Amino acid sequence: MGDSESISNSTPCQQDLYQDLLEKYGPALERLARAYEADPEKRRDLSQDIHFQIWRSFRRYDGRCSLRTWAYRVAHHVAASHVLREHRTFSKLVSLEEVDSLPDPESAPLDTGQTELDQRRDLERLSRLIQQLKPLDRQIMVSYLEDLDAASIGEITGLSSANVAMRIHRIKKVLTCRFNEGGSNAGRSSR
Repeated sequence: MGDSESISNSTPCQQDLYQDLLEKYGPALERLARAYEADPEKRRDLSQDIHFQIWRSFRRYDGRCSLRTWAYRVAHHVAASHVLREHRTFSKLVSLEEVDSLPDPESAPLDTGQTELDQRRDLERLSRLIQQLKPLDRQIMVSYLEDLDAASIGEITGLSSANVAMRIHRIKKVLTCRFNEGGSNAGRSSR
């Protein structure tokens, strides 16, 4: 976390909340950071920033929403800010409508007969497609892939659950089409 003043001024409740969060949602937060940042070095920085901001945010946490919703809300906000800051000078982010016209991020043929390798490549391709989305669409898709329902995603994003459900449907349709263009193994990893 890096800020010893924040750690030393923390309350036992804050420490308990953070420990509980790490146990329950630590791997999900790492997957979230990976979905937002492809570069491993920048991803470590982003992950550290996410954890630090969540830690700090517990001073304001009042329990009106679940710990999971609170953590995702903070994490997505930090990650979206990171993406916007990183891409401000040369925007490669695209709208949902534009992602359909982009070239496939991995055009090399996939190995056959190596199921585990194929699945890993499929997940990497899906991750790269998701990373091309604008932050709000990326936030919705990452939350959906973490098994959050439309109402929970709506709490995180501030959108209505109907709007979230519609966006999920549109994103899945576009990603499935883009994914299936890339190879015969593509259909396995899409939801």
